[in-house]
Amino acid sequence: MDKPQQPFADGMPNLSEAHFEVPTEEQMATPTPLDHAPQFLVLYGSLRERSFSRFLAYETARLLEAMGGEVRIFNADGLPLPDDGTADHPKVRDLRQLSIWSEGQVWVSPERHGNMTGVMKSQIDWLPLSEGSVRPTQGLTLAVMQVSGGSQSFNAVNSLRVLGRWMQMITIPNQSSVPLAYKEFDDAGRMKPGPLYDRVVDVCEELMKFTLLTRGRADYLVDRYSERKEREPEQLNGVAADIGFVKR
Repeated sequence: MDKPQQPFADGMPNLSEAHFEVPTEEQMATPTPLDHAPQFLVLYGSLRERSFSRFLAYETARLLEAMGGEVRIFNADGLPLPDDGTADHPKVRDLRQLSIWSEGQVWVSPERHGNMTGVMKSQIDWLPLSEGSVRPTQGLTLAVMQVSGGSQSFNAVNSLRVLGRWMQMITIPNQSSVPLAYKEFDDAGRMKPGPLYDRVVDVCEELMKFTLLTRGRADYLVDRYSERKEREPEQLNGVAADIGFVKR
């Protein structure tokens, strides 16, 4: 097999040197230490009176608070369907403000028809990739969990991972899937001790670690070469011309 001679001497003619940066450890340093507790938003995907995803969301919140975090849980009751309301709807506004406030999130969905619920998807669909100059989810940490009425499945968490990537979030490796959820919570809605509960603790611990590692650095971690090029006025004008907003 042919190998090019090292170091490469043929250059990179397609690279814009004005936008190319070499990542360094020094750039990873937090400019000023953060003095507030890590901030987490928890979303769950059910409106049932006895909701196992809500129970799991509350267990998650208790654990994150015990680890020193500040937690907000969003209740989707009254949230309109996407495209059936506007961004100034009180529930939509609350959800977006909480997302901007958060440094990490937890998404907990029941599995229904082999995937996440519509309640869960609607909440995520109301979080835009961009809102003016603010990106409500980019660079936030994310943990995904699901509950199932039957045997263990990973369909919902797999789909949530796809959405997390699409929302440009830092999704942690660990996850939790709770099968036969009706057996795992007592009458008061508390999760019973056992390996499944231990896994939830693992996920919360990992989410806290990743959040402490990345908060204050998220803007740098998700700063991309291609997006730096796109922010140039001539690039923006070119894109606008291509889609018919302005003339060249």
